[in-house]
Amino acid sequence: MRVALDAMGGDHAPGPIVAGAVKAAAANPDMTVVLVGDQAQIEPFLVDVGDLRARLEILHCTQVIGMDESPIVALRRKPDNSISRCWQLLAERKVDAIVSAGNTGAMVAGGFRLKLFLKNVRRPGIAAVMPTINGHTIILDVGANISPKPEHLFQYGLMGAIFAKYILKKEQPKIGLMNVGTEDAKGHDLAKDTHALFAQSHFKDSFIGNIEGRDIHRGVCDVVVTDGFVGNVVLKVCEGVFEFIMKMTGKELMGTLQNEKQLGQVALQNLVKRYDYHELGGAPLLGIDGICIICHGSSSDRAIGNALNVAAKYVTARLNEHIVEELASNAALIAEESAG
Repeated sequence: MRVALDAMGGDHAPGPIVAGAVKAAAANPDMTVVLVGDQAQIEPFLVDVGDLRARLEILHCTQVIGMDESPIVALRRKPDNSISRCWQLLAERKVDAIVSAGNTGAMVAGGFRLKLFLKNVRRPGIAAVMPTINGHTIILDVGANISPKPEHLFQYGLMGAIFAKYILKKEQPKIGLMNVGTEDAKGHDLAKDTHALFAQSHFKDSFIGNIEGRDIHRGVCDVVVTDGFVGNVVLKVCEGVFEFIMKMTGKELMGTLQNEKQLGQVALQNLVKRYDYHELGGAPLLGIDGICIICHGSSSDRAIGNALNVAAKYVTARLNEHIVEELASNAALIAEESAG
């Protein structure tokens, strides 16, 4: 299995990015990582990797898209950037997956420019795995599509359900639509039209209707459908709350357990390991013909290593094949909605 990694993407690239590639290659003997970026900056981090070097290739490119650059402008002005080169490898079938902690907008735009979509996909969406009291749920979109149409959200529900079934191992995934209330008549036209689509589909038995933001971590459903604007805000708020809770809990525990600080530290470490995004890897861009994982800009080597392993897992699970099959069975309904 071959995975292209944007070695120049991230707040502290290329050091932790390359270190993550080394960890992933060591953990998975069937994986070859193609490090895409400035060879002169990458090679110093590969000096002491021993036999792993044979499975850590370098594709040299001369340009990098900064985190604060306009995605569309940067992609046009910097044709030899590491993000575009990753997408090129995927389009040419030279890799099975791509991973980047770089500019999220550029990653999404790079895929959209190539139109590298799965059959029947109208608009890919970024999916994020969220912790709940019942395990995990998936929320999408969280940033790729801030002005979706009802058929886009409907497809997100279908793709999310496939992800929940084959990756999260939810036998009969439940789908919820993010709204300002649970009543069917709540929300704007987008929410109402999307609700109607689900109600007409063969997913109607899996669709539980509208949910509110507080329902996410309660685990009332396995797939949360929303537009990219709301989804991204929800994701960032949840991350901030988690960080806040961990810091406050740490202070309280350390202050209370004077003679048992080690137990408190173990408890906190277990919580972080279970819910921290570094452990979950990155967020897949679902609907792409290939596997694309988008990571936090501040991703550590551990997060990058996990993201690479997650990418390999998605390839092995034949995630995209299942998505194509499900979308084909609902193509007529989506076409009817688009025509209307």
